[in-house]
Amino acid sequence: MQPSILIVDDEPSIVQSLSGLLSDEGFTPLSAYNGYEALKVIEAESPDLVLLDIWMPGIDGIDTLKEIKKAHPFLQVIIITGHGTIETAVTAIKLGAYDLIEKPLSIDKVIVAINNALNYRRLEEENRYLRRKTLEKNSITGNSPAVMKLRGEIATAAPTDSWILITGENGVGKELVARTIHQLSQHAEQPLIAVNCAAIPEELIESELFGHEKGAFTGATQKKRGKFELTGSGTIFLDEIGDMSLKTQAKILRVLQERQFQRVGGTRTLQIDFRVIAASNKDLEKEIAAGNFREDLYYRLNVIPLRVPPLRERISDIPLLVDTFFKDKQQASEKTKTMSDAAMRLLTQYAWPGNVRELKNLVERLAIMVDKDVIMPRDLPAPYNPGGAGEIQPALPDLMTMDSFKAARTAFEKQFIHHKLKQNEQNITRTARAIGVDRSYLHKRIKRFDQ
Repeated sequence: MQPSILIVDDEPSIVQSLSGLLSDEGFTPLSAYNGYEALKVIEAESPDLVLLDIWMPGIDGIDTLKEIKKAHPFLQVIIITGHGTIETAVTAIKLGAYDLIEKPLSIDKVIVAINNALNYRRLEEENRYLRRKTLEKNSITGNSPAVMKLRGEIATAAPTDSWILITGENGVGKELVARTIHQLSQHAEQPLIAVNCAAIPEELIESELFGHEKGAFTGATQKKRGKFELTGSGTIFLDEIGDMSLKTQAKILRVLQERQFQRVGGTRTLQIDFRVIAASNKDLEKEIAAGNFREDLYYRLNVIPLRVPPLRERISDIPLLVDTFFKDKQQASEKTKTMSDAAMRLLTQYAWPGNVRELKNLVERLAIMVDKDVIMPRDLPAPYNPGGAGEIQPALPDLMTMDSFKAARTAFEKQFIHHKLKQNEQNITRTARAIGVDRSYLHKRIKRFDQ
């Protein structure tokens, strides 16, 4: 499809000349001879780009540009002027013009400017699409009152620069909330750097957060930029902040208060300009009372508190979550699996100590291991179907009565794997790692056992 270009100029000869040249270059020209007419054409035809003269009777180019950007902020506009000044160019660019070209026009410059502006528009559209998809991917799924309340709080807090403390049990989706806040914030074009405070050894956390200079300590063979420096003017997400030692908390607090830091072994002071989102699965007020968390750090982080509800407080969201997770695991040309009403009732009666993460792991297992399109109660393993076929029964007495070594080994392996899956909240990857086998091998064994 040929891009359409609206030419806005009060000189008919220029409009006619440009129209012919643009047609020869494969564009579809549209024309207007003043600002009012241009705004009407834009509403009716939705052009891909506007070539706009500055000096026109009535509403001039600058005022027309203001109106265009007010109604169509993503429409690219190239200003044409025979009286170009630095002041005019600066004003036009500040108002959102992509470029400015002086008369007499060089057709080569015009074509280059048009192609550059159209390419820029395409990149902007792709970026908006990717941001929208990212936002959809990171959004909290559900329509329960608890989730609707949380969504409202996120929508209110995200556009501000205030620091946020997210609390909630393991597996509720605290990181999803943090990523949603970042995508809805003024920092969305900047990086979101996540730091798992519980996973970094205390002796390395300074280096991870602040970076280090070459030779700062044994093993520092080259300079390293830390998480704070990499964040720039984006968002730093301090996950499981409650697991930091008091010593590390004191260092973090000093940096957050002074908004500056130095690399380990360095002398240069670096400023911080990022937003802080912290999260914890612990009750930090109880941790403060127990002497495990600094009160001053808590109040520094807890500007806007957000609590992510556990799954047991949003049971009505389970059917939608199950459907979403099945669709995520659907392979090309495969029919999406569904849950029978009876199986769904069992899921809504379960306590879900592992929250949404546990539910997601279960759905992944069912999507891979159950060949049928509809999941029935008998397809649910223990503890989701108490007393069903998947319930784990005591193994050793049965094993001792078996005559075949092969049968006993298979029976033991089946019950051992089911037990380990339960310990690891039905997470196949984590279970495989825990028992020292490949994920693909574990898949095959489970599928064989479930047949």
